[in-house]
Amino acid sequence: MTTLWDTTGSDVVKALAAERRSAGAVASGLALTLVVVVDEKHVAEAEQSAAIAAAMHPCRLLVVVRRQLEADSRLDAEVQAGGRLGPGEAVVMRMYGRLSLHAESVVLPLLAPDTPVVTWWHGEPPHLIAHDPLGILAGRRVTDCALAPDPVQALLNRANDYAPGDTDLVWTRTTGWRGLLASAFDSVTGTAQRGTVSAEPGNASATLLAGWLADRLGVPIELSDSPGPGITGVRINLSDGAHVWLERGDGHNATVHRDGMPDRSLPLPRRELGDLLAEELHRLEADYVYSLALGKAAGEQDLSSRDPVRSHQWLDPAGADVAHEEPGLFGPEVQGPRRRPDKGAAAAKAGPKAPATAGKRAEKAAKSTKTATKSAKATAAAKKAGGSGRRAP
Repeated sequence: MTTLWDTTGSDVVKALAAERRSAGAVASGLALTLVVVVDEKHVAEAEQSAAIAAAMHPCRLLVVVRRQLEADSRLDAEVQAGGRLGPGEAVVMRMYGRLSLHAESVVLPLLAPDTPVVTWWHGEPPHLIAHDPLGILAGRRVTDCALAPDPVQALLNRANDYAPGDTDLVWTRTTGWRGLLASAFDSVTGTAQRGTVSAEPGNASATLLAGWLADRLGVPIELSDSPGPGITGVRINLSDGAHVWLERGDGHNATVHRDGMPDRSLPLPRRELGDLLAEELHRLEADYVYSLALGKAAGEQDLSSRDPVRSHQWLDPAGADVAHEEPGLFGPEVQGPRRRPDKGAAAAKAGPKAPATAGKRAEKAAKSTKTATKSAKATAAAKKAGGSGRRAP
């Protein structure tokens, strides 16, 4: 591993090439580039999860840690090929000051050539992905609404901001439930009439699972509160009076109940973050089923028909509303202990004083020049008088 302090992007590129040569790695063996956006306090968890995913999908791992905006611009980097971050190539970059707002300028030269780019935000998702250039350069964008203060509202924001290529780990957490529910209908003769999803309050995965069931079955699906953990049960009422019921009370095993058939107990554990990320890296194209489920849950239509190409929208981190618009992207870790005043307002406030200060400086300079001129004339006259034997006037 090579550690670079107060370095530049070009030095990081050179260090990565040197690490690759020393480890015998080749760029052609990489399947993708995974860009991880994380704050300092969650770096260890993100690195551990990304290493699990990298072990399943050979990739170049680029971890971007945005630090205090008010600090001097600086880049610290750790470069390695193989090791604690998986068998592939990895660069951990800590960016300070204004450099953290232009992380793409350092990341772009480090992208593996001719490979897809996936950006994963391990933290509160941005309200608009277009506000973060690291999301613009990726064809696949992974967020996690479960880490937002209000997961359900964050999921609705994802529907408003959706573009093909977006996905969220709250959707990945429903994979086991969707698989068991699909298999439970193999021996069912009646059609679905209505259903209920039980989960702890504010669970975004339950909201998305209900949207998926409503879209697939074409029937109303209600949400019911339960003690948890997570999703605890799904019940579907059929037209012939029978029921299909999945129950998971301990977070590890689910019991499948069907009228006229013996109960079955099947494993349904709550998976680790690294396994969730690895599953999403299996799919590098737009997830059509996710867009249908998200649209149904949020009341949006035709999400998959939106333009997949995003354009960057600049958001000034010193603006008055940035804490409301992007608390996750420009939070305390980036902003530092206090917010800088708006530069435009500071310039307007200092504007009237600038001419007066400049005038005083010019007047003082003119006086100094005049005094110097008089001194020079007096010195010349004294020399002339001394040479002719006469006293200077």
